[in-house]
Amino acid sequence: MNGHSDEMTAAAGRLADVREAILRAERIAGRAAGSVQLIAVSKTHDADAIRPLIAAGQRLFGENRVQEAQAKWPALRAETPDIALHLIGQLQSNKAEDAVALFDAIHSVDRPSLVEALAKAMEKLDRRPECFIQVNIGEEPQKGGCAIADLPALLAQARAAGLPVIGLMAVPPLDVEPAPYFALLDKLARDHGLPGRSMGMSGDYETAIMLGATHVRIGTALFGTRPPIA
Repeated sequence: MNGHSDEMTAAAGRLADVREAILRAERIAGRAAGSVQLIAVSKTHDADAIRPLIAAGQRLFGENRVQEAQAKWPALRAETPDIALHLIGQLQSNKAEDAVALFDAIHSVDRPSLVEALAKAMEKLDRRPECFIQVNIGEEPQKGGCAIADLPALLAQARAAGLPVIGLMAVPPLDVEPAPYFALLDKLARDHGLPGRSMGMSGDYETAIMLGATHVRIGTALFGTRPPIA
């Protein structure tokens, strides 16, 4: 029992530290307390690793893969019904219906075929999770996200298809100063009249908040190092 209570205490401590850092960054940026939503990135973590954070009061979680989320979240949500689940990883068009059924928000809308698949799934299920257009902000060939130049057309298509697009999402290139990329995403969101900016992870979320993030995606700082993927 001791190990269990130790893990509960450790999880509550990590969550309190991250929440305090978010509050501090909001304050320095002159933003209202609570204007940033904390997404706990639970990908590759099992239910036993997630429960201590739920017990500590975290209610918003992010997953990368539809199948992994389907395996663990129905049971966790049965225990704690007010949990919100966000898909933050790449989404195949053939998984659009599963994603619409399971998630409350989808952060990785990045191509016309996916817009079509999501629109069809939302119509069929009469469920409309909020959507973020993912932008390939560093123009990296290996990364998901639409090209910056393609954003106006993709956004127009998504709006015409009835997707509830509330913001933009991006992952800056690794090992470079992220601030210019966060600033660019903020400007793109502003230019297109979108309130949401999903940007910032464990190593840079305070910078992201200074530059307009409304949703930060935190894994390591809440869960510790991720277990290896089997």
